[in-house]
Amino acid sequence: MPKGDRAKTVDYSAESQALDREILGVINAWHQHGTELTQGEFNDLALRLFDYQLRYDAPYARYCERLGVTRDAFPASWEAIPAVPAPAFKEVTLATFDARDAAFTFETSGTSDGKPGRHYLETSALYDAALLAGFDRFMLADEAALRYFNCVPNPLEAPHSSLGYMMKHVAEERGDGKTGWYLRDGDLLFDSLKNDLQDSVAERQPVCLATTAFALVHVLDAMEGEGLRVSLPPSSRVMETGGFKGRSRIVSREELYSRACDRFGVRPEAIVAEYGMTELSSQYYDRVPVGDLLAQRRKVAPPWLRARVVGPDRKTLAKGEIGSILHVDLANRSSCIAIQTEDLGAQYDDGLALIGRDVDVEPRGCSLEAEDLRA
Repeated sequence: MPKGDRAKTVDYSAESQALDREILGVINAWHQHGTELTQGEFNDLALRLFDYQLRYDAPYARYCERLGVTRDAFPASWEAIPAVPAPAFKEVTLATFDARDAAFTFETSGTSDGKPGRHYLETSALYDAALLAGFDRFMLADEAALRYFNCVPNPLEAPHSSLGYMMKHVAEERGDGKTGWYLRDGDLLFDSLKNDLQDSVAERQPVCLATTAFALVHVLDAMEGEGLRVSLPPSSRVMETGGFKGRSRIVSREELYSRACDRFGVRPEAIVAEYGMTELSSQYYDRVPVGDLLAQRRKVAPPWLRARVVGPDRKTLAKGEIGSILHVDLANRSSCIAIQTEDLGAQYDDGLALIGRDVDVEPRGCSLEAEDLRA
C-alpha cells in the first residue's frame, strides 16, 4: 500500500473511532442517567458528522452537491442537512467505508420491483447500544425479565432483517433464556405459538410478543377461529411494529388493539408500537398517555434521533401540519445521517404523530438520475 493511502486509512480509522466514542458516550449517558442533548449539542455533533460523511461517503457528497450543499457551502443547522430519499439505498452503496467489510448488511423487504435496499454498518457497537438503550427506556421501564415470542423474521432464515436482529439481540440480553420464533417462509406457526403462550401462562412467566401488525392480525384471526383466549401473566406486553406495506388487507389500529386486549387479557397501555426503518440505526416508540386514547399517542425518540416534518420544498412545517417525515440519526455514523421517508406525519410538542404512507409521491430527489448517486 502506498504511503499516502496508508495515511488516509489511519486518518479515517482514527476519526471514525473518535466519532463512535463520542456517539456511544451520548447513548450511554442517556441510557444510564437520562442525560439529554441540548439543541446546541445535537447541532454541533450532527454538523461534524455530516462533514465527515461529505468527505468519506462519495455518493452522498455528490447528491448534496447537486442540492448546492458542499463543505464550502456548508449548512448552519442540522435542519439544513440534505436527506437522502430512502429508495436511494436500493440504487447505491451509501457508506463511508468499503461495504465488503461491513459488520452487518440489513436489507429492506417488500419493494415493488423486488430490489432490496441495503444498509451497510461498519460496526455493531452503535446499533447495539442504540437499540438496547431505546428498548430499555421505552419497553422495559419496569426492568421486567420477559420471555420473548417473536412473530417477526427469524434471523436464521432472514439474516439481513434488521427487525429480526433487533429482537434476537434483545432476547439474548434481556430475556429469561427461552425465546420463540413463529414465522417460517412467511407462514405463521400458530400451534407452536399457542402452546408456548399456554406454557408461559401456566408458569406465570410474563412475555413480550413482538410482532408486525400484519402478523398480529393473523394471530388474532387464528385465536378467534378457535375461540381461544389466554390471560397473559402480569407485566406481559405486546410490541407492534407496523407492517401493512404492500398488503391488501389493513386493519385499523383501534380494531387491532381492541382485539389484542380481548384475546391476550391485557390493557391497551400494555401494547406499544415501535417505529423504525432498515435505513436507520435507532427506533421510535409510543408515548402512552394516561387513559391511553390511541389518537393521543405520539412517537418519541432517544436524544440522538430527531425528526423533521417537511413540505415539498423540504422546509420544516409548523406543528400539527402534515408532511413527509425526515429523520436525522447520529447513530448512522458509517452510512447517511439524514433519511427522507415515504411516511407522512405531524410534529407536536409531545412527539411525532404517524399519519400513513404517501404511496403516490416520491420524496423530492428520487427523480434524480441514478448515475448522480452512483460511484
